Amino acid sequence: MRNITYRGIEGNTSSFYSIVAISSFFILLGLFAAYQMEHHGHVITGMDNQIVWGIPHVFAIFLILAASGVLNVASISSVFRKTFYHPLARLSALLAITLLVGGLCVLVLDLGRPDRLIVAMTSYNFKSIFAWNIFLYNGFMLVCAIYLWFMMERRMQRYYPTAGLIAFIWRLILTTGTGSIFGFLMAREAYNTAIMAPLFIALSLSLGLAVFLLVLLTDCWRLQCPLGDKVLHRPKTLLGVFVATVFYFVLVYHLSHLYITGRHGIEYFTLATGGVYTVLFWGGYIFLGTILPLLLLYHERFTHSCLSIMAASMLTMLGGFALLYVIIIGGQAYPLNIFPGMIVTSSSFFDGVSQHPYTPSGWEFMLGFSGIAIFVLLTMLAVKILPFLPSSLADTDLDPELID
Repeated sequence: MRNITYRGIEGNTSSFYSIVAISSFFILLGLFAAYQMEHHGHVITGMDNQIVWGIPHVFAIFLILAASGVLNVASISSVFRKTFYHPLARLSALLAITLLVGGLCVLVLDLGRPDRLIVAMTSYNFKSIFAWNIFLYNGFMLVCAIYLWFMMERRMQRYYPTAGLIAFIWRLILTTGTGSIFGFLMAREAYNTAIMAPLFIALSLSLGLAVFLLVLLTDCWRLQCPLGDKVLHRPKTLLGVFVATVFYFVLVYHLSHLYITGRHGIEYFTLATGGVYTVLFWGGYIFLGTILPLLLLYHERFTHSCLSIMAASMLTMLGGFALLYVIIIGGQAYPLNIFPGMIVTSSSFFDGVSQHPYTPSGWEFMLGFSGIAIFVLLTMLAVKILPFLPSSLADTDLDPELID
């Protein structure tokens, strides 16, 4: 690899101030929504005692999974010694931190009462995966910060591969823990399956690389940074592999449910009669999030266009969000089977209903979009202060043997 120089962005342009202003506006909206939810209670949202994880949780888990997956670019460089990805490692580690902060802020604000965070930090039930996640999330940010320091400090270069290996292992454990939140819930038929952990790992890889490519292409376009076709070829192809991998695990997930007679109800609900959840699965995830991205990434007519890669990245993110919505909220909308083998017409526990209604409120969307705004704002401020972006990613600036 030839010598690569790094730079930040100019902080005195109109585009920079516009992004900062828009992000700050959405953050203020999120804080206002959190205040309203704390003051009036969750009754002002679409959530209730049946659907306790609403759209803010979808936003939060989306950002957390993307934070885990986006670090894969740096891991390929340090753990697997693919020096082709080394110029992209700094931005990868930065995005991992800012995405996780944005996701966790949504979760904290959704607690309703901020003082509950103190309880979560001081009282631990280690039989609960939520208690383990307190350590996993905070530890991940610390490991990524150290990893980033070792990248940027010449004196610490000899520890860089070791830090990368630790970050890689920690990332896998974190994503496994996030997937296990659902995999260990026996009461919900849509959850309670071991496939959740590998599914979430694969989903994190696709979401993370999609976010990374979108940020990289946007920054290179704004900064007029040279970006070679051969440089984009590997991550673009890798994104297609990750999208196909997610589809494979989703296929296994549904086939295993179809194999189990007791799960036919939830499968029929998700795939055929679930209303918005069925539409989001087939239209949002299968068509927009899988078929179209693979077409844009691999078809000869589109594969060499930066706009096609950006579109494929955005569609991958939308499809992943739709899949998370179906899994998280759709899994709660399907009624609990409290009395197996018995027909219950009605009760105070909503037995006998075909679907629990849920309509996200504006407060929930404000809270969710504030997490994305926090990610954008922190990223913009970081790349303004420190040199995270390569000055050039033209094919001629890289070792020809590495990009052929």
